[in-house]
Amino acid sequence: MSAESHYLNALEALDEGDRDRAKAEARKATSLDPEHLEAWSVYVEACLPPAPTPPTMTQAAQALSAVKKIVAADPSRMDMWVRGGRLMADDLGMLHDALHWWQSCRDVAPDEVTPVVEMASILADMGEYSLAQERLQSILDDNMDVGMTQFRKINSLLQLVRSAATQQPQDIFKPYERHHDGWIAIRNKMVKPPMSQNFIFLITTLPILLILMILLQGMRPESFNIVTLCFNTLAILIVILVCARNAKRWFQIINRPAFNLLRAMNFEAATGYTVMDEEIRTSVLYMYIMQRKPLSWQERMLKIIDKGTPLPNNWRLRMPDFESHVDSEGRIPIEEGPLLKAYEEE
Repeated sequence: MSAESHYLNALEALDEGDRDRAKAEARKATSLDPEHLEAWSVYVEACLPPAPTPPTMTQAAQALSAVKKIVAADPSRMDMWVRGGRLMADDLGMLHDALHWWQSCRDVAPDEVTPVVEMASILADMGEYSLAQERLQSILDDNMDVGMTQFRKINSLLQLVRSAATQQPQDIFKPYERHHDGWIAIRNKMVKPPMSQNFIFLITTLPILLILMILLQGMRPESFNIVTLCFNTLAILIVILVCARNAKRWFQIINRPAFNLLRAMNFEAATGYTVMDEEIRTSVLYMYIMQRKPLSWQERMLKIIDKGTPLPNNWRLRMPDFESHVDSEGRIPIEEGPLLKAYEEE
C-alpha cells in the first residue's frame, strides 16, 4: 500500500474514534513518506486522547515529537507551533524549552503576536517580570495586530507584571536561591491548602452586607418608594464590587507561599533538577498543587523526583535570544533562521 492509502486509512480510523489504528496507519504512511505532513498531523491527533481526557507523559511526548517534525518541514504551520508550545509548557512543564520554542517561532513568523504573548506568560510564571514586560511592550513597538481575546490576555498580563515590577528584586521568589525568605514562608504555610478567592470574598463580604442591611432597615422611611429601592441596591452593589476587588488582592497576599511553591515545582519540572527537601514535598500544600497539575506533568515530575539530581552550584538560567528575529536591516528571512537545523537534529 502507498503512503496515501495508509493516510486515508488513518484518517478514517480517527473519525471512527479508533486512535490506536489511526496512529499505526499514520506511522506507516510517514515511514513510506517522511514528508507527508497530513499523515504527521493525524499522528499527532491519534497520539493524544480526545478532550477533555488529559494525555499521559508518553502520549504528550510522542505528539510533541511529531509536531517538531511538522514545523521543521513546514515552519508556516502556526497551528502546530501552538500545539507544540502548549504541550511543552502546560502538559510537560518544560517552560525553558517552551521559551526557546516560541522564540524560534518568532524567527519564522515575526508578525505573529501569539509567540510574544506566550513567552510573556511563561516569563511571568517564572518570576521574570521585567523580561515579560519587555515582551509585551514589543507588541506595541512593532504595531502587531491583536485580536480581542489576545488583547484581554495581554492587558491582564500587563497589570500583573506592572504590579510585580514595584517589588524589590530580593522580594521576588527565585527557587534556585536556596536561602531565599520565600522558602521560610512556604514551610510556615505548607501544612494546609491555599485559601480560595471565593471563600475570602464570602468571609469579608457577608458580615459587611449584614451590617449594611441592618442600617438600611433602620433608615428606611415609612413610605418605601423606588428611590429608596435604587439607593439600597446601589449601596449593596458598591459593597460587593469593593469586596470582590479586595478579595482578589488578599487572595494574592494570603496565598503567596502557595504561589512560591508552585513556582518551585514549575522550576523543577522545567530544569529536571530538584530544589526541595522531602519535608516540603510530602506536605499538604504540595500534594494539593500536585493533584491539580495535568497527568503528564505529574508523571514527568515523579521521574525527576525519583532521579533526584540536585541543582548544580554553577547553574544559570538559559534564556533565548529575544532579538534573534531581527537583524541590522530588519527581520531575519525564514531560510536564515535556526529552526530547521535545530529540530532536524532531534
